[in-house]
Amino acid sequence: MGTLVGHVAPGFAFLALGLWHLFSHTKLHAQQPNSYTSSPWFPASKFRYLELFLIMLSSSLSISMELFIGPERHQPFDSDGTIASNHLHNFEHSSISMTFFVYAAFAILLDRIGPKAQYGLTQLLGALAFGQQLLLFHLHSADHMGVEGQYHLLLQIIIVVSLATTLMGIGLPKSFMVSFVRSASIMFQGVWFIVMGYALWTPSLIPKGCFLNLEEGHLVVRCHDNEALHRAKSLVNIQFSWLLIAITIFVMLFYLVLVKFYGDKAEYSTLTREEDLPDDDLDDVESQKSKKVGDKKSFMDIGKGFAPIDMER
Repeated sequence: MGTLVGHVAPGFAFLALGLWHLFSHTKLHAQQPNSYTSSPWFPASKFRYLELFLIMLSSSLSISMELFIGPERHQPFDSDGTIASNHLHNFEHSSISMTFFVYAAFAILLDRIGPKAQYGLTQLLGALAFGQQLLLFHLHSADHMGVEGQYHLLLQIIIVVSLATTLMGIGLPKSFMVSFVRSASIMFQGVWFIVMGYALWTPSLIPKGCFLNLEEGHLVVRCHDNEALHRAKSLVNIQFSWLLIAITIFVMLFYLVLVKFYGDKAEYSTLTREEDLPDDDLDDVESQKSKKVGDKKSFMDIGKGFAPIDMER
């Protein structure tokens, strides 16, 4: 991070992950409204761990970009072996990526072993990743007072929502709303990262009365006076508010379209199966439905009830 690419690249990763989870949770709930159980991640049809491997790959690339790639990062340590002062933020960002890598790696391992606490532990690892992200952005070594600091302050609000809903998901695995809000917040993180990247490192988008200044090896937005700084921060708040409204409209329309499509499809499929049965077997079907409503599904059974989408097409 600290550059346009450093914010836009992870932003697209969060955006894609949030959209994928928003789609998958909504589809699963539309198809199984009475037996819905949340899932920390969703398998692909041809490659079960595609989502988790993409998280690991993205995290690895992020760590490499922060510490080793680029003329200013080929040597993140001073001659005496200590961390260089102008690279502290790079180590902070890479620590966040490392935590997401650990989450994805252990999610695969837990799925392979299949312990009883698999779902709760996977959710806990996800919460740990968001907690690490929140902590390091709150205690960021970069500027907290300027325009960049205002972007990071509002980013922390979104991360708090992701963290809270992930923790809530441990105790409320059947709550669709918890999963829905968590997915939307992850998507919002991605959008906000992208906006930050372009707004903070595109000269034509710098607020009036402010400018880009090279400090400790990276560009920072500075303002000529307090009035210009106050105006710039207010513009950031307005951006956040407009994006919040836009994302709310998007996720609601997204939900309604998917529920209409997959809900009607699931209902049609159920009615078709019942019409093919003799009349004396319909009572048995209804009794089986009532039993299924009360059944509990383990995390290992989620993949059987949820038809995964082919992400590789």
